[in-house]
Amino acid sequence: TSDNGPHTEGGHNPEYFNSSGSQRGTKRDLYEGGIHVPMIAWWPEKIPAESTTNHLSAFWDVLPTIADIVGHKKPDNIDGISFLPTLLGENGQKQHDYLYWEFHEKKGRVALRLENWKAVRYNVALNAKSPLELYNLAKDPSESNDISQKFPKIVSIMEALIQGARTESPVANFNFPLKKKKDKTAMAHEK
Repeated sequence: TSDNGPHTEGGHNPEYFNSSGSQRGTKRDLYEGGIHVPMIAWWPEKIPAESTTNHLSAFWDVLPTIADIVGHKKPDNIDGISFLPTLLGENGQKQHDYLYWEFHEKKGRVALRLENWKAVRYNVALNAKSPLELYNLAKDPSESNDISQKFPKIVSIMEALIQGARTESPVANFNFPLKKKKDKTAMAHEK
C-alpha cells in the first residue's frame, strides 16, 4: 500500500501510465487520486486467497491492526481502528464514523469523508473558511462535480465534523491559519 497516490516529484508524470485512473489528484492533493490507494495483504492460511474487500480504512489503522496481530494492546490516544477482522474475513469489523485529513503545505488543505460524502477545502492557511467543495463519491468518484450549493444541510454537517475532528497542535506550523513568525524587532519590543 502507500500513504498517498502517484506523485510528480523528480519529473514523474502520473498521466503517462494513467496512475490515478479516473480519480482526481496526486500526492499532496486531498482528492481521491491523492489519498485513495489499494492495499494488498498476504498471510497464508489466515487471509483467504483471492479475497477482496471494499473496506475503507486509513494509514492510521495499520498500527492497531498490527497490535491485534501480535496480541499487543493498542495505544489509547490514537484514532486508528484495527482492520484485522476484514483481513481474516470475519464479521464484526468496526468502522470509522468519518475520516479526516489535513495537509499543511500548498496553502493548507483539509478533507473529510462521511460514508459516500466527501468534503474538500483548499487554501485553509490563508482563510479557514475558504469554500468547501462537496462530492458524492458513489455518483462522482472522480470528484468533478462540486455539489455544495445543492446540499447545504450536508455542507453544514461536514463543516461541523471538520471543526470537531481537528486537534490543535502544539507546533504552530501545524495549525490553520498558519501563524506568521514574528520578526526579531517585534520580539525585542515585547521584552
